[in-house]
This record gives sequence, C-alpha cells and structure tokens, in this order.
Amino acid sequence: MVSSQDGSHFASAGFGGDVKIWQSKEDGNKAGEVWAVALSADGQYLAATSIDGRINVWDNVGGHAKIREFETKGSFGMAIDLSVDGRFTASGHENGGVYIFNNDTGRLLHSLPGLIKPVRAVAFSPGCKLLAAAGDAKVIALYDVAAGEQVANLTGHGAWIFSLSWSYTGEYLLSGAFDGRAKVWSIDQRACVATHTETDKTLWSVKWLPKIGRGEGFATAGASRSISFYREAIGG
Repeated sequence: MVSSQDGSHFASAGFGGDVKIWQSKEDGNKAGEVWAVALSADGQYLAATSIDGRINVWDNVGGHAKIREFETKGSFGMAIDLSVDGRFTASGHENGGVYIFNNDTGRLLHSLPGLIKPVRAVAFSPGCKLLAAAGDAKVIALYDVAAGEQVANLTGHGAWIFSLSWSYTGEYLLSGAFDGRAKVWSIDQRACVATHTETDKTLWSVKWLPKIGRGEGFATAGASRSISFYREAIGG
C-alpha cells in the first residue's frame, strides 16, 4: 500500500491482481464520539456508541450522512448491535443500561432492566425476536424485543462476558469470557450445552461461522493471539 504525500489518497494491490484507489475524508467526529460499532446486514448503515451515551447511525450509501442520533442517560456506550432486518438498534452501557431504538421512527423503544453492571456485548437473534446482553454481571440476559421484557437469565460463567454470537438458526447462543471459556447455550433449554476451555486467556470475540451442510461451527479469538475453530455446535 502507498499513499499520497498529503495522505488524501491511497493505493492498494494484492495477489488477486486488483489495484484499488482509496480517498481519505474527515468524518467530523469528535474524540470519544465513536467507540463500539455495528454494521447492518446489507452494509448500508453503520451505528456507533459514544463515551457520553449517544448512539449515532450513518448512511454508508447516501453520502455517509448521520441519519440518527439517539440519546440515553449519558453512560458510556460499550456495546452495540443492529437487527438483521435493520429495524432496531440496541446498545449496552457502563451503568448496566440496555436500550432498544426503533430506526424507522428514531425513538426509544425500550429501556431494559436486569443488568446493573457494565454491559460489554449485545446481540439480536436472527429472527429479531430476542436480544441477548451480557457483561460484568457474568450473566446473559435474554429480552423479548417486541414486549421489552426480560424472559430468561443464562447463568454459568465465572468471569466477565465480552462477546456474544447467535447461530444462524437462532437455536444456539455463543458466549466468550475473560477467563478464556467459550460456552454454547441452547435457547430452547435455556441452558449451557457445551463449554470449551482450551485457553485461560481472555476471549475478546466469538463468532458463529456460515452453516455448511448440516453442521454448524464457530471461531474464537483473544489474548492468546490465536484463532480457534470448532466444528460442532455442541459437545466436548
């Protein structure tokens, strides 16, 4: 990769034979205005939390304009997610607050109870019916998106939870924690069905992989500086 002297343009080339030209533009954001980020399924919208609790949404197609600015109670926004259908934005905050916003109306839909410690991960289910939230409370709270009610607590982690990911069918929820443990939860059973403890170092991110055939798998990454792949949804 090379750049122009003033840093306004970049050129990149790779083994695929493509040469791409990139243009750098100021986004106008102030320090702390962007922390956690989420991208919509179609790539059109980008949402981000801020240190003062605001939630900003930009249109990546329509000139990168800011189209929404949601207000919360001012607590540091630590996590964010956009629903697959693009209708909702969810955020998790340092004071334990969890919020769901309606992207169509630009209004707060629900302020959710249940967690009183910092929330480090939020994730909508594939069908957008449930929202999972977790963090320093070491508990995963499940909420009904339409009703705004907490419907379950998933307990079993012994350390802060940093990452959540739903399987593509919505049958399982994956979580990764500070102590290196990755857990697979059955949503129907409301219980942990597998725990993976290959490392004792923090897992920063866990992610289900695209389903191939009948099998499902996932990947984990963290402070061990490695990425681990798991083929089966449960067992082991």
